[in-house]
Amino acid sequence: MQAKEKQKKTIDVYRKEIIYYQQALMKTTVKCSVSLGGIVKYCEQFCSSDPIISGCLPSNPWITDNVDFWELNAKMVEVPTKKRVERWALNFAELMRDPKGRKSFRQFLQKEFSGENMAFLEACEDLKYGDQSKVKDKAQAIYTTFLAPGARRWINIDGTTMGITVKGLRHPHRYVLDAAQTHIYMLMKKDSYGRYLKSPVYKEILSKAIEPQPSDKKRQNFWNVSTPASCLLVWLMFSSNLFGRKQLRSSLSPVILRQLEEEERLKEAALYVDITQVLSKLDRRQQAQ
Repeated sequence: MQAKEKQKKTIDVYRKEIIYYQQALMKTTVKCSVSLGGIVKYCEQFCSSDPIISGCLPSNPWITDNVDFWELNAKMVEVPTKKRVERWALNFAELMRDPKGRKSFRQFLQKEFSGENMAFLEACEDLKYGDQSKVKDKAQAIYTTFLAPGARRWINIDGTTMGITVKGLRHPHRYVLDAAQTHIYMLMKKDSYGRYLKSPVYKEILSKAIEPQPSDKKRQNFWNVSTPASCLLVWLMFSSNLFGRKQLRSSLSPVILRQLEEEERLKEAALYVDITQVLSKLDRRQQAQ
């Protein structure tokens, strides 16, 4: 059977196998210890920013009536908290994910006369997540504004990326500018982001940031079940054990169960007393007397 299978294989089959094994050899592998170390490092880095693990100031709005935490951390609050501003320095993605941080970074780029990079990035995001009917018009507008020769807000990308983008614009779709968008994103991450963290713009925001103090204002006891919301929280806590999962216990081995049953049987046999034997012993004693 094996000889017949080998005879059926053609050159194309062997060529595909060679390509498959070449791609498998090119894949990078990571040790489990390295992966676990990365997870631990990530958890340690973001532990202080987690309101559930490290707590939140001035008070926890999930268990109290004080909503100052949500108001201080609104998307476009005028003065952000210090912990929020410090989180921007963890990595570039955290800065870009925060609307307030992105606005601050945009102001910095404008001062460096490179605001067209952020404008192009946001235009690409609008193209990707906007209406399908406007994709063609938006793609053409982005090309005219940022990519065409002599464009009003021309951006600097390499020739290979420009060729891929121009070729894709012949049949525009949502993701036609992904290559150029990734290039500009990495350019800002490697070049502009480091300068932003050292700039007066970031340092001024960090110096003026609010550092909330613990407050018991409008505090409500978590165990007060006078409101429907509190009743629901307490019911969830005790029914599904959200705040402390029970330790799972493995079932006993059948051998151990058999031994326990044998021990119980022997105990019952030792405790069992035959009434007829007791009566016969009493009769013999009375007769002897």
